[in-house]
Formats: sequence, C-alpha cells, structure tokens
Amino acid sequence: MGAADIVPGVSGGTIAFISGIYEELISSLSQFKFSLFSDLKGLKFKAVWKTINGNFLLTVFFGIISSILLLSEVVTWLLDKKPILIWSFFFGLVLASILYIFKKIKGINTMTVLALVLGVCIAYKLTKLEILYSSETIPYLFFSGAIAICAMILPGISGAFILVIMGSYSSVLQAINDKNLLKIMSFCLGAIVGILSFSKVLKWLFDKYKEATLALLTGFMTGALVKIWPWKKVLTERVNSKGVLVPLKEECILPFEFEGDPQLYSALVLMLIGFLIIFIFEFISVKTKSIEAI
Repeated sequence: MGAADIVPGVSGGTIAFISGIYEELISSLSQFKFSLFSDLKGLKFKAVWKTINGNFLLTVFFGIISSILLLSEVVTWLLDKKPILIWSFFFGLVLASILYIFKKIKGINTMTVLALVLGVCIAYKLTKLEILYSSETIPYLFFSGAIAICAMILPGISGAFILVIMGSYSSVLQAINDKNLLKIMSFCLGAIVGILSFSKVLKWLFDKYKEATLALLTGFMTGALVKIWPWKKVLTERVNSKGVLVPLKEECILPFEFEGDPQLYSALVLMLIGFLIIFIFEFISVKTKSIEAI
C-alpha cells in the first residue's frame, strides 16, 4: 500500500482491497471515537486496543510508513528515468484490479450501473484538473494530508495524484527525503484527521449500499486508467519548485505515435506482470483465509 501510494495514479486502497483487508481496515478506523479518550484516562488501554483492532492497524500502518520511507527515492527515480516501464507495470496492476473488484459485485441493477458511471466520470474529471503551484506552508501541508488520505483509502483514486493536483506532491516527497520532521508531522497529522473522519463515511456506505459502493469504486479505477497510460504526449509544461520543467497537460497516444523509444516489448511484459500479480495476491488471500478457517 505504501509503495502504491507514492505513485501518482495508483491507489493504496486498491492494494488493500485485492489483499482482502479493505473492509477490516475501514471498520477498524471507524471505531475511533472521542469516548475512547475517556477510557484511556481510566487506564482501560487493553479494551481500547481491542476496540480499534490495534494489532491489525499497527501492522498495516507500520508497513505503509516503512515502505514510503524506504521506497520514496526509488520510485521518484523510476518515475523520472523509466516512466514508460513503471507506468506499464501499474497500468497492468490497476486493469486487473478493476476486473477483481467488478467480480465482487453480486448483482447488477440500475443503482450499480449509475454508481459505476458516476465513478468513471468523477475519476476521469479528476485526471483532467489543472495542477496547482506548490505551496510548502505548514497549514497547507496539513490540509493536503487530510484531503489526500481520503483518496488513498479509496480504490482507484490516487492520493499521490491528488497531491500533484494540489501542488504538494514534490513538497511532501522532498520533506521525506530531507527528513524534515516538521513538514512530515504536519502532513501526517492532517492525514490522521482526514482518515478517521472519512472512514466512518465509507463504513456506512459498505453497511448500507455495499454493491453500489463496489460499483462506484470500480468506476473510480476505470476512469483513472487514463492517468497511468504509459505513452503520453506533453502539451504544456510548467516549472516546478526546483526550477525544472515538468509536464502540465498531457494526452494519451498509441505507442507507435510516441516520440523516441516506446519500449513496447518491455512495457508489455511489465504490464502482464502487473496484471498477474493481482491474481497471485487473490490466490494467496484465498489460501490464507482457508488456513485461518482450519
């Protein structure tokens, strides 16, 4: 999840869903309430820990944070030096994820179709939004964290891409690479506030409208595919906070229209690997549940 959340266009929520922990994650997060603080004051630590599914959340978030800290520089380098290859891998990953989540929808009706179409439209529209210029102020990083985390736990909507749109992506990555604790803590505090609030909404949606919610999430992922298509043509550029020209507007093109080496065969192989990984995850998840049942 941490590795996916670093990449603009890929959602950590997608990884959570295909690994079979998504609903448990949302349910655990939604258990955070102000009443828990009074229990802590009463030294009922074990009861609070059990209520929030502490062991599960600690394991998941330790994995996410470790991955972000370890892989942020690697992913940044790959996006800069090998963009076609890394986007091909994630395109295959997300494409297979769409099929995986769609299979989970038990009944197709008017509501699920409308939810699917709405999800596609919202995600596609998000990919076409103008990118804001970077702001590195502490309050803005807090706000960015609160907004981005909501996207990060939604399959199909990339929190990293939301940060790109808000102009905070490079600032956050730079803060991580520079070990700027003030900026990192500001962003993380915003993320905590955002995820604890939004998880309650998601749990309610899963409890009341599970099939429509799954269709909406499938739509999100489908509409976001254009963002991670490997071959693009740059239409306009902007100068980032480091004074380097980076793409502002792009359009998807066929590999044969790409200026330079499209790396077609390598890209297709990585796309296939990304596609197959999802079903390997599914296989492992099913086997794990079978062992736990025994």
